[in-house]
Amino acid sequence: MDLSAQSSREHAADQIQAARPIGRGSSADRHAEYTAQAETFQVSSGILQVDFEHEKKPSPKSSFVAESQVNQVVDPEQAFAPVYGGFFSPMFAPLRRRYFIIIARATLLIIALMWACLPVYWGALVDSAKLTGNLEALFIDRDGLRVGQGLTQAVQKYSAPGPQLDWTFIKAVNASSDDAVIRMVLEEQIWVAVVIQPNATLRLAQARMNGDQSYDPASAIKVYYSQARNEIATGNYLVPLTTQMLQATTSAYATSTAQRVFAQINSNGQPNSTALQMIANAPQTISPAISWTMVNLRPYQAPAAQAVTLVGNIFLCIFAFMITMANSTARAVVSPHMAFLPYLALRIFVPLMAYLPLSLSYALINLAFDLPLDTKFGPGAGFMVFWVYIYLGMAALGLSIEAMITILTPRFTPFFLFTLILYNVSPVVMPAELQNPIYTYGSGFPIWNLSQALRTIMFDTNSHLGRNIAVIVAWIIMSCGTMTVFTWYMRRREKRRLYAYATASAAVKGKGKGKAGAASLSKAEQGKEKGVE
Repeated sequence: MDLSAQSSREHAADQIQAARPIGRGSSADRHAEYTAQAETFQVSSGILQVDFEHEKKPSPKSSFVAESQVNQVVDPEQAFAPVYGGFFSPMFAPLRRRYFIIIARATLLIIALMWACLPVYWGALVDSAKLTGNLEALFIDRDGLRVGQGLTQAVQKYSAPGPQLDWTFIKAVNASSDDAVIRMVLEEQIWVAVVIQPNATLRLAQARMNGDQSYDPASAIKVYYSQARNEIATGNYLVPLTTQMLQATTSAYATSTAQRVFAQINSNGQPNSTALQMIANAPQTISPAISWTMVNLRPYQAPAAQAVTLVGNIFLCIFAFMITMANSTARAVVSPHMAFLPYLALRIFVPLMAYLPLSLSYALINLAFDLPLDTKFGPGAGFMVFWVYIYLGMAALGLSIEAMITILTPRFTPFFLFTLILYNVSPVVMPAELQNPIYTYGSGFPIWNLSQALRTIMFDTNSHLGRNIAVIVAWIIMSCGTMTVFTWYMRRREKRRLYAYATASAAVKGKGKGKAGAASLSKAEQGKEKGVE
C-alpha cells in the first residue's frame, strides 16, 4: 500500500512539473512566471503551501491519508482559493516588500536616465546665443564710393550688446556677381550675405538732384539668406541680428548725409529753393536715403513642415517601438518551435514588411496637409522619394530597437527608446554652428540625416541625399548584424539553462526514487526477519 501511495504522489508531481512552460518565451519571462507560481503556492495565512521535494518523502501515515493529500493538491478550488486583504495587512508583508523594491528600483533607474540623457538635450541649446559668430556672414561693397565706403566703415565699427554676427568683408572682384553670392548661400558655404549694389551712390545723388519720386531706397542693399536651411537659426538669430546691424548703420549714414546735404543747400547763407523743391518731391532721398531688401532664397513656406523635420521623427521612433513590442509578443508563440535561421529571418523581415504600410500612412498624412513635396522632384516623384526616406528612417530606428530588446527584454526597452530619441534629436534642434563641436556626432545618426533629406525634398536646399541614404542604410545593416549576434547569444544561453534545468530535475527525481526503493527494501528485510523468528 505504501508503494502504491508513493507512486501516485510521484505521478501527480510529475504531471504538475510537466505542465510548466519550459520552452516558451525568454528565460527572464519563465523565471518571473516560476517565481509568481512559487509565491502563489507559498503565501501563508490561508493559501495552501506545496513543496514537491518534501511531498515525495515517505509519510508515516496510511496510504489512504497520502492519497487524500494528493487529491487535495490537485484540487483547483482549494489550491487557488482567493485571499483578500488590505495593502498593509500582515499577510501581505513579503509581497508589499517586493512591491516597494520594484518601485524604488524603477525610480532610481529613471533618475539615472535623466542625468545621462537630459543634459545632452539641454547642452544642445545652451550655447546657441554665444556661438552666433560661427554663422558665416559676408559683407560685399560693389559701390566703392561714398555709400559703400561709409557703410563698410560703419559695419566694421558696429558693436552692440548681446549676440552678434562675425562679418567677413570681401572685395567685389572676389564675388563677381550677385549670382555667385546666391550660389554660395544655396550651397551652404555662407549663411547670409549683405551686398551694396553697384552705383548706389550715383543713383542716390541723381534722385536728390532730379527729385526722382520713383527712387527706391531699398534698392541700395540686398541681403541674401536661406530660411529653409534652418528656420530656427534664421528666425532667432540670423535675420534679427542682420536687421539690427543694418538699421543702426543705415540710420547713422542717413543722418550724416542729411546734415551734409542741408549744409550744401545753405552754403551761401540762403537756401537753394530748387534743391529744396527736389527734396520735397523725393523725401525718401533724405530719409531713409538708403535701405535694404531681404531676399529669402529658400523660404520655409510650410509651417507644418516642422512636424516632419523634427517632432515627426520622434513619432516615427515611437511607432517603430510599438511594432517592436507587438512583434515581441507575437513571436513568443512560435519561437520555441523554430530553428535559428528561420527565427532570425522572422525577426528581420516581419518588421520590415510592417514598416511599409506604417510609413505610407505617415507619408499620406503629410500629403493631406499640403506639404511642398513637389518642390525638387515634382508631384509624383517627390512623394515617392519622400516615402522611401520615411520608410528607411523608420527601419533604421525600428530595427535598432528590435535588436536591443533581445538583450534588454521588454521591461528595459523603454529606457533604450528614450535614449535613442534624445541622442538623435539633440543635434537636430540647432545647426552645428550654434552647438558645441561634440554634437557633430549627429551627422552619423538616422534622424539628423532624415531631417536633412526631408528639407531637401520639400524646400530644395543643398542636396546631401546620397550621404543621407548611405548613413540610414548603414544603420539598418548594423542593426541586422547586432540582432543576429544577440539572438544567437540568447539562444545559446537559453539552451544552456534548459539543459541545466533538465539535469537538475532528473537528479531530484532519481534521488526521490532511490529513497523510495531503499525504504521498500528495508521493510522487506524486516518482514524476512520476522518470518525467521
